[in-house]
Amino acid sequence: MMYSIVRNGESRSFPKDDVFLAGTNDGADVVIYLGAPHEEDSSKAAILIELGTECLGVHTSEDSGREGSNVLGFARYRNGTDAPSKLIELVRQPNTPRSTIDAATKVFEYAGFEVAVCTDQAGRIIDRLVRPKYNKALNFLDEGLATAADMDLTCRLGLGYPDGPIERVTRGGLAGHYDVTQALFETFGMPAYAPARRAVVAKQRNRL
Repeated sequence: MMYSIVRNGESRSFPKDDVFLAGTNDGADVVIYLGAPHEEDSSKAAILIELGTECLGVHTSEDSGREGSNVLGFARYRNGTDAPSKLIELVRQPNTPRSTIDAATKVFEYAGFEVAVCTDQAGRIIDRLVRPKYNKALNFLDEGLATAADMDLTCRLGLGYPDGPIERVTRGGLAGHYDVTQALFETFGMPAYAPARRAVVAKQRNRL
């Protein structure tokens, strides 16, 4: 499947040497924007905008639940500064045509990615699921419930996880965790998304 890439800035989904960047073809029917702004073109099968934590509606506007066009959002899941995963979260709106979703899905699947289609919610699927767990583990650490090593070992041996919550969120970057959780907290106002103390400290240290 052919696609064009328009680079308007650095990409979290596709770092500089990512092989996906080399597959761009001018004039393709699916256009991928890495960095804002994007250009409207109703003749294209799909226009894809790389998202951070923000909603697709920030880029397309909204219309009382009637929004939807050939413009989609996407985010390739990445744990902070870790290498990006093979999962693409594809963001649709209420009236996004099925043909647009199919065209975008085929491009990513042809390139070897797994695609999960989701509605237009800040943080999408994974961050909304895992960030409260990281916050809880960091809070447990502050409360002295267990050491970081013991919590991580418990999750690896008891739950079969490849790594534990403390080592994962620390490896990805606590300041980055602050950025994501603060954005989710501002959007949803749920205490589970409020940045944990250690993430706040890491963010403040980065500013010094």
